[in-house]
Amino acid sequence: MRIVVDILIVISIFFAFAGVVGMLRMPDSFTRMQSSTNIATMGVLGVIIGGAVYAAFGLHEPEMVVKLLVLGVFYIITNPISGHAICRGAYKHGVRPKKEMKCDKYGEDMVEDK
Repeated sequence: MRIVVDILIVISIFFAFAGVVGMLRMPDSFTRMQSSTNIATMGVLGVIIGGAVYAAFGLHEPEMVVKLLVLGVFYIITNPISGHAICRGAYKHGVRPKKEMKCDKYGEDMVEDK
């Protein structure tokens, strides 16, 4: 059981490290936002699952398992949506990528307020 929890935490550390490297290397705010949601979603998800495994088999507390799993589902649903909303708000306020975009779905969907 301890090995499984350790593996899940190492996987979380890998995703967090990859996300930090992505945030440092990406050219603009939109691609950096993708890396930051990667950190928050995949980095935290392994820790939550590892905590649920430890609570189930190490502590024998099913209440904590349920709480952690609900927290994980909530995290999976809300984090990508919030990242998308932040990017959409940045686009609406004039933040644009450095290079010309081949496909501009945000621009197609924007309705100019008059």
